Amino acid sequence: MYQEALSRQLALDYCCSPADVADSKNHFTIYVPQEGRRRFQEQTVCRLKIAVVNGKLLVTGSEEIVAECRKRYADVTGEWFFDMKRLRELEELLAPFDLRIAQVHPFFLPESGGIASSDLPSALLSDARDFELIRYDQDAILQFRGDDRFDQAFAFDPDAPDVLGMAAVKDGEILGMAGASADSPLFWQIGINVAPHAREMHVGSTLVRLLAQDILAQGTIPYYGTSMSHIASQRVAHRAGFAVTWAELITEEVR
Repeated sequence: MYQEALSRQLALDYCCSPADVADSKNHFTIYVPQEGRRRFQEQTVCRLKIAVVNGKLLVTGSEEIVAECRKRYADVTGEWFFDMKRLRELEELLAPFDLRIAQVHPFFLPESGGIASSDLPSALLSDARDFELIRYDQDAILQFRGDDRFDQAFAFDPDAPDVLGMAAVKDGEILGMAGASADSPLFWQIGINVAPHAREMHVGSTLVRLLAQDILAQGTIPYYGTSMSHIASQRVAHRAGFAVTWAELITEEVR
């Protein structure tokens, strides 16, 4: 259901065509910023980033680095590309360019047809009755600037503004906060913070699912990213009706 939208978005992010994203071939392109790209924590210069999607690679960056990647990885499949052996090899390739791997993340999209409904699954509904839900618009979110409790929900990134928030509140205490950043006109990213003592109440999954429904109502696509090792966060996404769909690697300058 969302694969066509993903192909359109990654085409803008990786300087290729939607057909390139959807096919089974690796693609290597020179990075030129495209209107409509995702801009969350955008670097001034993109020298290399790699996406694994549909079992293959999308590689974009500076001409000389992309050329080296093409030599090594033209016929490499994507399934095991982010294993440590390959990542160490990639670090060696990047060293002469004063680059290193910064992050590798899995990303999630709503499962087809499973999240658009306004109803909550019974496992979430029973817990949702225990707290009040409060929705915040873009202006109301500003009150949380500098509040470390919600550092994952709201990034206050000027290139990807925080546009929606959803809190679970009980007895005047915010148990959890989900936020959406407008990373692009098409894709809005969800972040979540949950108080430690509320993590067994399905607060995170409930907020993520409800916020995703709100995002879909705006005519945009919700997506969710987390760490490879953050299993609890991945479970939140799964319970909220998301499925892992692609992964990305970004690089940074060695200072």
